[in-house]
Amino acid sequence: MKVLGNSLHIANSGKLIAKGKQTPIAGALVFDSKKNKIGKINTVFGPTRSPYISINLFKSTNKEKIMKNQGEKLFVSTDKKRKRGKNHGRRSIKRKNKQN
Repeated sequence: MKVLGNSLHIANSGKLIAKGKQTPIAGALVFDSKKNKIGKINTVFGPTRSPYISINLFKSTNKEKIMKNQGEKLFVSTDKKRKRGKNHGRRSIKRKNKQN
C-alpha cells in the first residue's frame, strides 16, 4: 500500500474529498490509517502533482468517524489485478461456436 494523502471533508454528494501527494489509479481501493477499507477512488481532479481525489465511500463506512478525523492519512492499494466477472471472455467463445 502507498500513502494516498490526507482527508479534507465529505462533500454534499456524500463523497470523501482528499488532497493527494500523487495521481492514483481510478477505481483503486482506499484504506484509513487503521488499514480498514473505506471506499474506492471515483475521480481525480486538479493539479497533477497534488491532486484532489473524490472517493466513493462504502455503505459500511462510518461518515461521522471520518468527519471527526479530518486530516487523517489515507492509503491506496497498489494491487493492479482487477477482478473480472465469472463469464469474462465466454461471449466471444460462444459467438465463434454459433458461426461454425
